[in-house]
Amino acid sequence: MITTLAGGVGAAKLLMGLTRVMKPEDLTAIVNTGDDIQLHGLHISPDLDIAAYTLAGMVDEEKGWGIRGDTFHCLDGLRRLTGSEWFNLGDGDLATHIFRTNCLRSGATLTEVTVEITRALGVKTRILPMTDDRFETRIVTKGGTMHFEEYMVKRGAKDEVLGVELFGADKANPAPGVVEAIEEAERVVVCPSNPVVSIGTILAVKGIRGALKRTKAQKVAVSPIIAGVPVKGPADKLLRGLGREVSAFGVAELYGDFLDTFIIDYADADEKERIERLGVEVKVTNTLMRSLEDKVRLARVVLE
Repeated sequence: MITTLAGGVGAAKLLMGLTRVMKPEDLTAIVNTGDDIQLHGLHISPDLDIAAYTLAGMVDEEKGWGIRGDTFHCLDGLRRLTGSEWFNLGDGDLATHIFRTNCLRSGATLTEVTVEITRALGVKTRILPMTDDRFETRIVTKGGTMHFEEYMVKRGAKDEVLGVELFGADKANPAPGVVEAIEEAERVVVCPSNPVVSIGTILAVKGIRGALKRTKAQKVAVSPIIAGVPVKGPADKLLRGLGREVSAFGVAELYGDFLDTFIIDYADADEKERIERLGVEVKVTNTLMRSLEDKVRLARVVLE
């Protein structure tokens, strides 16, 4: 069994590649829920949905989120009524959020709802939220503290990051099956996701980092930073805001206490020796996933 730590578009791409080179049912994805947000009375789980839609073959790959070919009639109507709607929700996407919210209000856990959603979409890979408890990533800026989605989507990640607050991290417990998926895996793969607000949030949940240190699985990570620049998203601003180096080395430092192997891009080959001094084996390859062939090739490297 292969277990991944995942969040966002980079993770979804690698998950797609992995399901092409192994049995999808032998793959477990532990997914960030720090981005979860309540809008219009609905519980929205962006990273869980990106993973599910991608593995169901229905994600809008051009956008990197949402459902391919989705319409936005409801959102257009809300904009006419309110004058401003900053979070794009397609009509088909709304159906997922309505279903999730109704199930949660009926007493189901986020894990249980996710099982139902993935089953309905025909996804064979097990997708687990990192926690069933409330967990919210907040970004500290000069203009105040805001939810990560507000910082990222509404404000376009333009604000300088002064800090990151993980609301609920002190009380959040791993969702059922999360620790076991790590401890019983043959290999744990840290996807090329934002190291602060995707992977960092998962590692902040009680017991997960300890499980990564205990497990006998080979632990492999793919750098989301190439030549000092994130492939997608504001990882550079977040790392800088935490006083971390914006580089493959900077990411390796964050995972160094549990990681066995770190995969970096050819553009960062000169960082290999410096990362290896952290006690981590380094593999150098092409990590940019532009095509399905790229995703499959990188997945093969991860599993080798």
